[in-house]
Amino acid sequence: MFAHVRTYEEEPVHEGDLDIKSNEANPARIYDYYLGGKNNFPADRALAEQILAIAPESRDNAQVNRAFLRRAVRFLAGEAGIRQFLDIGSGLPTQGNVHEVAQAAAPGASVAYVDNDPVVLTHGRALLTGDHLAIVRADLRDPEQILEHPEVRKELDFAQPVGLLLVAILHFVGDEDDPAGILARLREALAPGSYLVISHATADFDPERAVEAIKMYKGAKAPLTPRSLAQVERFFEGFELLEPGVVQLPRWRPDAETRTPAYPVPILGGVGRIGSPTP
Repeated sequence: MFAHVRTYEEEPVHEGDLDIKSNEANPARIYDYYLGGKNNFPADRALAEQILAIAPESRDNAQVNRAFLRRAVRFLAGEAGIRQFLDIGSGLPTQGNVHEVAQAAAPGASVAYVDNDPVVLTHGRALLTGDHLAIVRADLRDPEQILEHPEVRKELDFAQPVGLLLVAILHFVGDEDDPAGILARLREALAPGSYLVISHATADFDPERAVEAIKMYKGAKAPLTPRSLAQVERFFEGFELLEPGVVQLPRWRPDAETRTPAYPVPILGGVGRIGSPTP
């Protein structure tokens, strides 16, 4: 999938390679495990298997989430005319990365990837090669660090519209960290015509299993905080929500490749825009 480089599956990370806590499960590496990657440690796999034991569809949900991301980016780079993207909580490289989807629709589109996991940083810098790309280590809970990062500033012009991607990341930001305040600061930095893409875990469809998942994630680097439809909708304050609003991921502008599972997908998603009505 990556031109001129080895794919990330060929060279898994090893304990001791990086300054990381390999005995602490990490959401990015759990997600990597669900997607069939090898850049994860025993603690990640153990927690992932515990979650799969109570929610065996979690692996499918990771694929559903990835498909939503691709559809949203394809829309932004195509119909919406967005030419620069800020992907916070980007995770490990996999098939259908944001820059691949965006640049297929709009050659020359710029992408800045941000993640707080050093594994993501190391593999991203090795594998996400090409023009108009940056990958930096920073934390969503410190939006100033992201917005002022020189590598982000080099790739993105905040005087022009940006596609802000917060895909499967806000549910790892607890209420004590003020996610609404984080979003307000990011929104302030965006030019009119910018877009916000969110996907977020919810307990609306199966509260009992969500409680079990929350308990399991308490031992992870980032505990899980599912939120209701109304709470996720509030994250779009200051944005005009595009149709069909905040919905289960397969229901957001499905295309010919969209799979709709028989069960309620416990992840909500939506896209919003600053400024005049959407194209």
